Amino acid sequence: MQSPVPPLSQSHALARAADRVGATASLLCALHCAVLPFVLAVLPTLGLSWLADHLFERVFIAAASAFALTVLIRGWRVHRNPRPLAWLAPGLALLWLGGYVVDGHDTIGLHALLVSIGGTCLALAHVANLRSADAPCSDATCCADPAIV
Repeated sequence: MQSPVPPLSQSHALARAADRVGATASLLCALHCAVLPFVLAVLPTLGLSWLADHLFERVFIAAASAFALTVLIRGWRVHRNPRPLAWLAPGLALLWLGGYVVDGHDTIGLHALLVSIGGTCLALAHVANLRSADAPCSDATCCADPAIV
C-alpha cells in the first residue's frame, strides 16, 4: 500500500501559485505583444487605447521582470536546477530590448517579435520552475527549506 502524498508546505504552495501566475501573465503578455500591431486601430473605439501605451508596456515589463527574478531565483536556490534560469535570461533580454531599445513606430514589427518571444521565454521559465518543484530531490543541496535559503 502506498503512503499518502504529504501535504505541501505553505511556502511551497505559494511558490507554485506564483509560478502559475507568472506563466499565465507571461503568456498573456506574449499574446498581447503579438496581436497588438493588428488591433491598434480598433483599441480606441473600444476604450482600450491604454493597452497600446508605451508606459503601460514598460511598467508591465518591469513588474514581470521583478516578479520572475524573485520567483525563479528562489526556485533555483531551493532546487538548484539551472533550466528555468536558462529560459529567464534570454526572455528578460528580449523583453527589455524590445520594450526599451527597439520601441519606435518604424520598428513595430521587430518590437512585437522581440517582446512576444521574450514573454514566451518567461512563461517557459515559470513552467520549468514548476517542473523542478515536482521533480524528486536527488541530493542534500536540493529542496532545502526555502525559509532558510
